Amino acid sequence: MNKKPIVWTIAGSDSGGGAGIQADLATFNDFSVHGCTVITALTAQNSVAVSAIEATPVAHIQAEIAALNTDLPATAIKLGMLFNHEIINTVADFVAGLTIPVVCDPVMISTSGSLLLDEGARSSLIDRLFPHCSLITPNIPEAEALTSMVASSPEKIEEMAEVILASGAAAVLIKGGHNHFSPDNQGLDGNYCYDFFIDKQQRFWLRGDLIDNGNNHGSGCTLSSAIAALLARGLDIEDAVTAAKAYISEGIDAGEQLGQSHGPIAHMGFPSKSQHLPKLFKQFPKTKKIAFVREVDKLGLYPVVDSSEWVARLLSLGVKTIQLRVKDLSGDALRAEVEHVVALSQQYQARLYINDYWQLAIDCGAYGVHLGQEDLDDASVEAIAAAGLRLGVSTHAWSELARAHAIGPSYIAIGPIYSTTTKEMRFGPQGLQQLSQWLQVTMPCYPVVAIGGIDLPRAIEVNKTGVGSIALVSAITKAKDWRLATEQLIAAVGTGHS
Repeated sequence: MNKKPIVWTIAGSDSGGGAGIQADLATFNDFSVHGCTVITALTAQNSVAVSAIEATPVAHIQAEIAALNTDLPATAIKLGMLFNHEIINTVADFVAGLTIPVVCDPVMISTSGSLLLDEGARSSLIDRLFPHCSLITPNIPEAEALTSMVASSPEKIEEMAEVILASGAAAVLIKGGHNHFSPDNQGLDGNYCYDFFIDKQQRFWLRGDLIDNGNNHGSGCTLSSAIAALLARGLDIEDAVTAAKAYISEGIDAGEQLGQSHGPIAHMGFPSKSQHLPKLFKQFPKTKKIAFVREVDKLGLYPVVDSSEWVARLLSLGVKTIQLRVKDLSGDALRAEVEHVVALSQQYQARLYINDYWQLAIDCGAYGVHLGQEDLDDASVEAIAAAGLRLGVSTHAWSELARAHAIGPSYIAIGPIYSTTTKEMRFGPQGLQQLSQWLQVTMPCYPVVAIGGIDLPRAIEVNKTGVGSIALVSAITKAKDWRLATEQLIAAVGTGHS
């Protein structure tokens, strides 16, 4: 039996309960990790103001760390309010020898305007601590203070993130709740909040709806602690950031005023609402929205095959949705194959998706195109949409869901649900629990196709999740009796309907 991951928060206490240690522990609970605390400062605050701060003596902070480290070693650590350079140096000395994720929220100024970082501590934060951190998560004012720059445009925010990354941190996320750019000076839609992520391998923007709720106290603490919890649970950093963005949006949306001023964000459990799934863009989005025709709600059985022979066989048995995935043809032979399957699909009035070869699909008048994440880098989704074709997109993780969401495809495929040998995968099996979780945030917007390692018994179990669309490969083409296997699968999951 796997033990629950242990996540530490090294931060200040918020006596009002909305931020700091208190918000971190509530967040850890939502993500089913065990939270431990190293308290760096005590604050006297409420929803109106911070009236007093008392730093924890360094010797006591060292004792807190030692006590935890001998019995409850961390799987990941979140750093919050560190207040002065003595505390920063103490924490830096400890995390310098760690190989676990360390997420640093460089708390400098409270929402009410109180200074939460001692004068002169900025250089210690950058020089001593950042080089040992997996991720730095400043908001706009904090990023400006760290870089002595002004976040006046998306390009400037990217430049600021590069400066912070150069300090030695492994990754940077600049939170966009205080974006200075607006429709007036950038020609942008002001109804969105834009966050920018960068590490040494990738960069992307996350866009979410700008939520008009002033009860957002503790949002920064909560976001960074959510990322730390998700990293502790084994998510890659881009997926942890994306899922945490959805979580924080749900919390802000449900925030409630409890005192005289701004209330805290709510802690709603693992993200589950489709309207809060962010959209991921590799470049800042300035183009017009792409519009794809939404697929029917349930595609039913969705075989993926490699030849027109298989297409003909399965359509003759009543299959209504099918995908051609050809890997060993090119040139005129490939075009002839695509033209043939398009004619077959029209003869049987079926939905035919062409995998990867989007231009051929357009040229030959196919019903739709299916693209993997790597194909999105090269394909023109604008041309596919303009031609009136449907588009399906493969996803395997939170960040890929968000990238697909940014395109607005006809359907989203999720997998592998079970282990598969049909192609090389960097993702392990997701399982039915993960599929059910993702259905909550995707199905209200898109039909979802489950794929990966599914045979007849598994198809029956997958269908119970409510997914309604099941793609498979070898369960038919490698069956002893492909005809019987197809008939049984059609009986189990159907052929689709609106």
